[in-house]
Amino acid sequence: MVHLLKLGEAARLLGVPEGSLRAAARSHGMLVKMGRAVRIDENSLGELILKCRENQPEPAYWRKDKQIWIIRDSGRPDKSTGVGDRANAEKILGAYIATKDTATGSRHAHAVAINEVLDIYGREHAIKVAAPERIGYAIDSLLAFWGALSVADVKGETCRRYGKSRVRRFKDGTTRPISDGTIRRELNVLQAAINYCHREGYLLTPATVTLPPKPSPRDRWLTRDEAAKLIWAAYRSPTAKHVARFILIALYTGTRKDAILKLSFMPNIGGGWIDVDRGVMYRKGSAERDTKKRRKPVRLTKRMLGHCRRWKKNGANWPVEIGGQRVGNIKTAFATAASGLPGVSPHVLKHTAITWAVQKGLAVEDAADYFDTSSETIRKTYYHHSPHYQDRAIAILERKL
Repeated sequence: MVHLLKLGEAARLLGVPEGSLRAAARSHGMLVKMGRAVRIDENSLGELILKCRENQPEPAYWRKDKQIWIIRDSGRPDKSTGVGDRANAEKILGAYIATKDTATGSRHAHAVAINEVLDIYGREHAIKVAAPERIGYAIDSLLAFWGALSVADVKGETCRRYGKSRVRRFKDGTTRPISDGTIRRELNVLQAAINYCHREGYLLTPATVTLPPKPSPRDRWLTRDEAAKLIWAAYRSPTAKHVARFILIALYTGTRKDAILKLSFMPNIGGGWIDVDRGVMYRKGSAERDTKKRRKPVRLTKRMLGHCRRWKKNGANWPVEIGGQRVGNIKTAFATAASGLPGVSPHVLKHTAITWAVQKGLAVEDAADYFDTSSETIRKTYYHHSPHYQDRAIAILERKL
């Protein structure tokens, strides 16, 4: 039975560059054209590997008449190294192999494939950001749909079709559409990649990515009873006991999940730390890069500081740990603890912390400073919980004429 794969899928399956696979398959006549798209039969991959191994030429050969070394590359014209000594020729060959699939020169949108745009963005930009894996996840999702298309194909219709194609498949065969928020993040990566290639001179004219509507901010936060139930469920669970500390830190400080999981009780370069002597939590490590997710130091309340001092006194190296080792992922453990509370994720704890603080009457500017969140976000998402919400408006409206 014939099972056609996209070249990107086949390349990831074999662990080889897509460009190399395309050249090898073309030279051996194994590409299947489907209109503008190109596919390869999964059953022919083994045969292609054997043929490449049997017929693999030397990457360079000596040309006697000109006394120089020539680079040989399957499917491409021979290229002179311009030198006669082998040592320098090997250096030039190494540089050629490293850069042969790198795009050069500016081209029009119809001549630049999306997979090339994403490859350039991932290789040149994503590796420099604080969390490159997030861009990597988005690129993987984008390639499945956009890989064979060009930048000129980016328009409202294809963007909407991409959104409809994004579904999560479960083991029982059922599917569920991916949320608009996730699709927006993925398409934002596509837009950023296109803009980057245009800015760096690879692309003459950029394209505009059409995003789905921005979802409304979630207003899910925990009541005091729900928070107590969550902490108690984590503490009683043999596999989620460590999550109880995570929940406490998140509820008292409104700190994001990744920053909490990197916390230590000693200064470290890879994450923040808690100074139990001064009562300050440093959310960011000394060597961590600054990101849009701001992480300023925060003073701890007396109750939270008491917890931290007790944990350290009992021998803890990390606030969230198992057997003295830092915990890097709490996805499964948190889901176990929150199984009785619908719609609760680790990020809901940050919403809860800010909501509780605003409910106590904390001003917008003070909340923004303590929770390291913009005043605009506090005012737009949380301030309607404040007992002072619209006080001036009500006072004026209730005046007698």
